[in-house]
Amino acid sequence: MKKIILTLFIIYGFGLNAQRTDYDWKKMDPKQRKEVINNLSPEERKELLKKFRNNMIMDNLNVDPGVKTEFTQLYNEYLDSQKQIKSQFDPGFDPETLSDDEAKAKLQQSFEVGQKLLDNRKKYADKMQQVIPCQKVLKLFQSEKMMKDKMEERKPHRNKGQGPKQNP
Repeated sequence: MKKIILTLFIIYGFGLNAQRTDYDWKKMDPKQRKEVINNLSPEERKELLKKFRNNMIMDNLNVDPGVKTEFTQLYNEYLDSQKQIKSQFDPGFDPETLSDDEAKAKLQQSFEVGQKLLDNRKKYADKMQQVIPCQKVLKLFQSEKMMKDKMEERKPHRNKGQGPKQNP
């Protein structure tokens, strides 16, 4: 999964430079890129992925250079906040093994986390509109949805014994 996500963002952002290196991603063939990425530490990969994602979003939204830094910081803050909220819900459970009370509690928790995610999205949409036009905020959310859908398409199918991942 992580390799698929990383590869997806590298495809979109391979013309960009890595944080610590001067690789020319455009001139590298896919095999070379894969080798370079495999030689990075997990933290370096994470930073590279973050940089590619940010540059792809900035290019896609055509963010004014004067507000790029401020918007990037705000966008990363938004993503971190969303990730923190999502961590409040543990999707690793089998609904079939839960009692009625446990299932009701888990369902209620999923609604609460979903509402927190929505509230957080609204909060950051308001903040982002102070930096970029609302049309670009809307385009950002559309881009995120498209990227998520693409990643879901590329996920390998789960084994028959496993059910679908539960999301809030």
